[in-house]
Amino acid sequence: MWVIPVGLIVGLAVGSLGAGGSILTVPALVYLLGQSPVQATTGSLIIAGITALVGAIPHHLAGNVRLAAGVVFGLVGVTGSLLGAKLASGVAPSLLLTLFAILMLAVAAAMVRQIRAGEGPDASTVHEHRRPLALILSAIVVGLLTGFFGVGGGFAVVPALVLALHLPITAAVGTSLVVIVINSASALAGRLGNGVELDWTVLLGFAAFSVAGSLLGQRLTTKVSSRNLTIAFTIMLVTIAGYMLAMNVPAVMG
Repeated sequence: MWVIPVGLIVGLAVGSLGAGGSILTVPALVYLLGQSPVQATTGSLIIAGITALVGAIPHHLAGNVRLAAGVVFGLVGVTGSLLGAKLASGVAPSLLLTLFAILMLAVAAAMVRQIRAGEGPDASTVHEHRRPLALILSAIVVGLLTGFFGVGGGFAVVPALVLALHLPITAAVGTSLVVIVINSASALAGRLGNGVELDWTVLLGFAAFSVAGSLLGQRLTTKVSSRNLTIAFTIMLVTIAGYMLAMNVPAVMG
C-alpha cells in the first residue's frame, strides 16, 4: 500500500533536486514497511541505484551530465563507501537511526542556507574547472556517508560538484546521478556479504515507482521553482527527523 506513494515521492525528490531519495527511503522502509534498519539501509541502496541510473538518461540527453567527472568522483569515493558499510554493521539499530535523523537535520540546515543564498550559480556565468584535492576529499566523505547510512549521497554530491569542479547547478544535478549509481553499487557490495535478507518484491516495486517519480520530477522542475521544491523537501526532512529522534533517542539514552 505504501510502496506506491512513497516510491513516487522519493522519485520526485531525485528527479527534481538530484538528491534526497535515499534519505526518505530509509525511514519509509523502517516505519511504513516494517523493515529492520539494516534491511532498510541496504535495500535503499538498490532503490537509489536503479532510480539514479534511469534518471540519468534524460539528464544526459539534455546535456546535463559530465560523465568523466561523475565516474572519477564515484570511483574515488569507493574506498569511503566500503569503509562506511563495514562500520555500519557494528552499530545498534536505534543508534543508527538516531545518527541518520541527525544527518537529515544537517541536510535540512544546508538546504536552508541554500534557500537564503538564492537559486545558486547559473550555467551561463560559471566557468568549470577542477580542484583535484577538493574533489578527492569530498568524494571520500560522500562515499563514507553512502556506505554507513545506506544513502545515495546526492544531497552531498551536488554541492560538492559545484564547489570542487565549479559545475553549474544543472550539470551538478545530472552528474550527481552517475555518482549515486557508483556509490550505491560499491556500498551494496560491502553489505550483501553480511547475511542481510532482503524483500525483493517490495524493493523492486518501490524502485519502479521511484523511477516513475523521478521522470515526473524532471518535468516538474520546468513548472515549479527550485526554491519552492527545496522548501517543501526541507520541511519534510525536519518532520521525519523529529519523529525518528523521538522514537529512538530514549532507547539510545537508556
